[in-house]
Amino acid sequence: MARTRALRHLVALVWQAAPLVACGYLGLALLVGLAPVAVAWLTKLAIDELVGDAALGVLLGLAAALAVLGLAVAVLPHWSDYLRANLARAVGLRGLDRLFAAVERFVGLARFEDPTFQDRLRLAQQATGMSPQVVDGGQQIVRGALTVLGFLGSLVVLSPVMTGVVLLAAIPTLIAERSLARQRAGLMWQIGPTERREIFYAQLLGGIEAAKEIRLFGIGGWLRGRMLAERRAANAARRVLDRRNARIQSGLAALAALVAGGGLGWALLAVRSNQLTVGDLSMFVAAVAGVQAGLANVVSQYANVHHHLLLFSHYLEVVTAPPDLPEPASRRDPVALRSGIEFRDVWFRYSDEHPWVLRGVNLRIPRGAALALVGRNGAGKSTLVKLLCRFYDPTAGSITWDGVDIREFSVAELRARIGAVFQDYVQYDLTARENIAVGDLNALDDDARLADAARLAGIHETLENLPRGYDTLLTRMFFSEADKADSTTGVVLSGGQWQRLALARAFLRDRRDLMILDEPSAGLDAEAEHELHTQIVRHRGDQTSVLISHRLAAVRDADLIVVLDEGTVVESGDHATLMSQDGQYARLFGLQAAGYQLEPT
Repeated sequence: MARTRALRHLVALVWQAAPLVACGYLGLALLVGLAPVAVAWLTKLAIDELVGDAALGVLLGLAAALAVLGLAVAVLPHWSDYLRANLARAVGLRGLDRLFAAVERFVGLARFEDPTFQDRLRLAQQATGMSPQVVDGGQQIVRGALTVLGFLGSLVVLSPVMTGVVLLAAIPTLIAERSLARQRAGLMWQIGPTERREIFYAQLLGGIEAAKEIRLFGIGGWLRGRMLAERRAANAARRVLDRRNARIQSGLAALAALVAGGGLGWALLAVRSNQLTVGDLSMFVAAVAGVQAGLANVVSQYANVHHHLLLFSHYLEVVTAPPDLPEPASRRDPVALRSGIEFRDVWFRYSDEHPWVLRGVNLRIPRGAALALVGRNGAGKSTLVKLLCRFYDPTAGSITWDGVDIREFSVAELRARIGAVFQDYVQYDLTARENIAVGDLNALDDDARLADAARLAGIHETLENLPRGYDTLLTRMFFSEADKADSTTGVVLSGGQWQRLALARAFLRDRRDLMILDEPSAGLDAEAEHELHTQIVRHRGDQTSVLISHRLAAVRDADLIVVLDEGTVVESGDHATLMSQDGQYARLFGLQAAGYQLEPT
C-alpha cells in the first residue's frame, strides 16, 4: 500500500516536471524493447531462406530490414540517454523544490531539533536525487517486459514446455531481488545516524568554525578516529548485506545457466530429429537468452524501483507531513499592539520525557515598555523568547497579544510584527548587503534603509570601506561572479563585527511592534557595549522591547526587570526596586559590580 502510494506520487511528480519528455522517453522504450525480437525473427527467416535456396530479392529485402533495425538499435539508445538526462534534471529540480517548500511550511522548531526527522530529511534529499532512477527503472521494466513478451511468444511457438521451464526459473529471482531491495532500504535507515555523525566529524575537520580549536588543542587525530569509526561501522553493515547479495546472485546465475544449457541440448536434439529447422534453432537460442536477460533485467529493475520507492516514502513523509504547529480554523491577523503582551500561567517542556523548562509563568509586557529578562543559564529566558515568537506553543497556559491568544493568529503575520537578534545569530555566506537585508527583503535594494540600520549598529563605516562596499562577499568559502578573477576579495569579519551586522539586521525591522534582543552585545567590548545600548535606547522610542543579557549593567534602565530561576518568575520590578529587595538580582548585580572595583592597596 505504501509503495503504491509512493509510486502514484512519483508518477505525478514526473508528469508535472516534464510531461513531453516523459512521453518521448516511454515511446523510445517501446521501440528499443521490441527491436531485439524483430531482429531475432528476421534472422530466423533469413537463415531458413538461405537453407531453402531463396531468391536474391528476398534475401536482400531481409538484409535491408535487418540493417534498418540495426541502425535503430544503434541510434535510439543515445536519444534515450539524452531524454533520460533531461528528465532526471527536471524531476530532480521539481522534487527538490517541493521538498524544501514542505520544509519551509514547518513554522516551528520541534522537527528541526528531532534527530529522527533529520535522518528522514537526509533520506528524503537522497530520494529526490534518486527519483529519476525510478523513472529510468520504470522505463527499463517496460522495455524489458516488451522484449520478454516478444520472445516468450516465440518460445511458445517453438516449445510450450521450455517456455514454462524458463518462467518457473524466474520466480526465485523475483523473490530474492524483492527481499534484497527491502533489506537495502532498511540498511539505509539503520545506518542513517551513523552516517550523520560521520558527516558531523568531517565538517568539523574541514570547516573554518572549529579549525582554531582543533589545531590549538591538537584533537584532529581524535576527531578523525571518531569519523573513521563511524565509516567502519557503516561499512561493516553494508558488507554483511553485500555478502548475502553475492551468495544469492551466484545461486540465481547458476540456475539460469542450467536452464539455458538444458534448453540448448533439447534444441540441438530437436533439429537433428527434424522437429525444428536451423532457423528455429537460432530463434530458440535468441529467445531463451532474450527471455533470461530480459527477465533478469526486469526483476533487477523491479528490485531497484522497489528499493527507491521505499526511500521515496521518506520523501513523502516530509512533503505530506501535517503542520508542526496547529492552525486555527479561522485565522486572524494581529493588529498594531495597543495594550500589551501577557503570559498567563505558561508551562512548557520540549516533550513528555523532558523536565519542565517554564513553570507557571505569569508576566505582562505593557505596550511601549522595555522588559529585561535575567537569570542564570538554563533559567528559561531563551525558551520564553521562543514561545513569544511562536517557535513552540506552551504545553499549558497561553500568551496573549492585546488579550488575544497568539495561537489564533497567522504565524507569518505575527512574526512580521517582531524584530529580533538571537544569541546564536547566523553568519550568512552572502554579501554584506544581503546579510542585513535578510531582516526585511523589501529593503534589499534600498541603500538608505540598509545604511541607516548599519549606522545604528555601528557597522556602516566598516562595510562601506570593504573592497566592494556593501556588495562585498563576507566569506572565503565562495566567491561571487564579479570576483572570479580575484577570489581573494571575500572578507571575513571579526566576531564583534558579525554581532553588529546581526544587530543591523534587527534594526532593519524598525517598523515592528516588538523588538527582541537576546544577548545583543555578547561579542562587544565594554565601550562598544555602552555605545550600542545607548543607540538601542535612542532608537527604541516607544517600541516594546524584550532584552536578555547576563550583563546586568545593560538592563538597569529597563522599565521592568524580570528574574527567572528554574522556569519561574522569582522577582520583578525596576532596578531600584529589585536592589532594595536585596534578593537574587541584587546579589548578582553586586557580584558583577565588584568585578569592576579595584581592591584597596
